[in-house]
Amino acid sequence: MLSVKTLSEALENLSLEARELYLSSEVQTLENPPSSLEFLRDWVNPNVPVIIKNAFNHWPALEKWNSDYLREKIGHRTVTVAVTPNGYADAVVGNRFVMPEEREMKFSTFLDILDGKVQEQGIFYVQKQNSNLTDEFQELCEEAAFDISWATEAFGKDPDAVNFWMGDARAITSMHKDHYENLYCVISGTKVFTLLPPSDLPLIPYELYTPAKYKLKATGSGHFEIVDEITEHFTEQSPLPKVPWIAIDPLNPDLTKYPKYAKANPVTCTVHAGEMLYLPSLWFHHVQQSHGCIAINFWYDMEYDIKYNYFKFVETVADLVNNHSEN
Repeated sequence: MLSVKTLSEALENLSLEARELYLSSEVQTLENPPSSLEFLRDWVNPNVPVIIKNAFNHWPALEKWNSDYLREKIGHRTVTVAVTPNGYADAVVGNRFVMPEEREMKFSTFLDILDGKVQEQGIFYVQKQNSNLTDEFQELCEEAAFDISWATEAFGKDPDAVNFWMGDARAITSMHKDHYENLYCVISGTKVFTLLPPSDLPLIPYELYTPAKYKLKATGSGHFEIVDEITEHFTEQSPLPKVPWIAIDPLNPDLTKYPKYAKANPVTCTVHAGEMLYLPSLWFHHVQQSHGCIAINFWYDMEYDIKYNYFKFVETVADLVNNHSEN
């Protein structure tokens, strides 16, 4: 019978062998977009990220989108803005998984806050991931795109969502993974991605947290409180199920609490204005940005094929090993 130690070593070797066999210590850059066949063959099927230049240099957005233009074009629009006290939306705080407060406001008001013309408590970030480009920012669609044609051909489907992002440099996306093939296009500024492959799953600590939200206190102090999320059924209230999330901060990892993470090998890349990052499905990522950075990303639903099958198997074995070690 295999011991827990043997299984743990096998899981750690999965990460090591992946890097020896096909992963690189840096994200490669292409000077021009690939054909749909090249994209599928060289990047999607191997599940490897790549930065692509000149993939959307025909978009008017690259020349037009700045605060002044956007204020004139869509300043009247009511948009959804995530607000947090610390810049971390959808992140672990203590023993809770805390989501941002969401406020609806005129886009011009958001720009005033971002530009420092209006002082407000909190850190503001347009980050609603519900295809907000085609919903709340409809007037901008004609200056960007509804899809990436060669990617749409490669994936054999249209994107599930096209999202618009803009915000404060203090707004940071905590480490997580998505079940989407992600094409992330930076229009202005820069984004810094810290990436870890799916094969590093056994080294990345997941824990269960009570879901909660930030809420501005009604006292007028400008301070936020954390309120647990509940579900209401007639007259009864009950907490929502706990959320699995990654506890570790890759910028300052607590290796005493999470020693396995020391064997992970995160890769950092910077995506500049006019560049696109292909971020494959199931890759773990943590994101920082320059102030006022504007970006659009396209989410294509991943294929639930044998790669996903293997990933779920590794996830199950890693959970068994971790739970046995804790007991």
